[in-house]
Amino acid sequence: MPWNDNANPGPWGSPPPEDERRDKPERRQGGGPRGPQRPNNGGGGPPEFDAALDRLRRRFRGMFGGPGQGVRPGVVAAILGAVFALWALSGLYIVQPNEEAVVTTFGAYSRSETPGLRYHLPAPIEAVEKVAVTNLNQTNVGGSPDNEQPAESLMLTADENIVNLTFSVNWRINDAARYVFSTRSPEEAVKAVAESAMREVVGTSALDPILTTGRGDVETRTVALMQRTLDKWGAGITVVGVQIRSANPPADVAAAFRDVTNAGQDRQSAINEANTYRNRVINEAKGTAAQIVQSAQGYREQSVRDALGEAARFNQILGEYRRAPGATRERLYLETMERVLAKSNKVIVSGKGTTAPIILPPDVFRPRTPSDAPPSPPPPQAQEPQPQPARPQQ
Repeated sequence: MPWNDNANPGPWGSPPPEDERRDKPERRQGGGPRGPQRPNNGGGGPPEFDAALDRLRRRFRGMFGGPGQGVRPGVVAAILGAVFALWALSGLYIVQPNEEAVVTTFGAYSRSETPGLRYHLPAPIEAVEKVAVTNLNQTNVGGSPDNEQPAESLMLTADENIVNLTFSVNWRINDAARYVFSTRSPEEAVKAVAESAMREVVGTSALDPILTTGRGDVETRTVALMQRTLDKWGAGITVVGVQIRSANPPADVAAAFRDVTNAGQDRQSAINEANTYRNRVINEAKGTAAQIVQSAQGYREQSVRDALGEAARFNQILGEYRRAPGATRERLYLETMERVLAKSNKVIVSGKGTTAPIILPPDVFRPRTPSDAPPSPPPPQAQEPQPQPARPQQ
């Protein structure tokens, strides 16, 4: 294809009209041969872009008609349909798992939606407000260590003392619709109710329990009072808990109150030690008493059994005496003398045919100890008595 064939546009597009070429002739650079003709598009863009832009312009002129013809009805309907479709699709929204959506119709409550893909009539008919119902919210009263607020933390106790008390409130939304419509600023409402409830509880409590061991009771009473107030307002809020971060006397008297606190701790420590000693002594006394009782019971049992044994022995001897009175009396006499003389020192001196004095060793008259005594004979067993000659009566 020759470079000057204007019938075929070629890769550089169609050549400009004759009048434009006459008005704006191409400049030549140097004296070399003339290059291919490039259309003057005014913007200096690529030829393909200019051609596409021209086609788009012609198409829009065809859609909207020429001068004096007006806009075609089909175009108007297409535009209106596209606008309506975009307006209708604007009602799609997504509720996250931790949220609940509150739908209002012309500003009035309509319904609540659970998590998922939901739809509402587009604005201005319906509107949606999403509320995080599972999140645990926290409100601080009294400021923070870096930003103290004495107007909120200084409170008067029942014993007319001042305590510097800061605390936190943990709360959760239990009804999204009431949370949105009942109060204008729910967080400010929670803070105001918390401060009011804490002041009321502290105003009915003494200072010492608040500073030492009574914080748990103060927190519990504050939670109950806050919940009653918020339920009365219909705020749709559940108070999870109240935590006292710090409870101290004012800075001017902090040292004196610190001494009082230390004295109270020493007092409690002394009470605990006394209780420990009391418990130990009581337990030891109970153990000793139980031991004495058991010993007494054992002695009683032994005595009863010994008595029963002696009675049985006496009955046996009585039976033997009835069968042989003389032999039984002789045996009883010998056994009795054996028991009596076994515990005494016996010295037998025969004076027949002696001319000189008898000198006995000094240990003869020494008192005998139980270890020196001979072993006691075993108790007699019941046996048939042997006939013995009767002892002459003296």
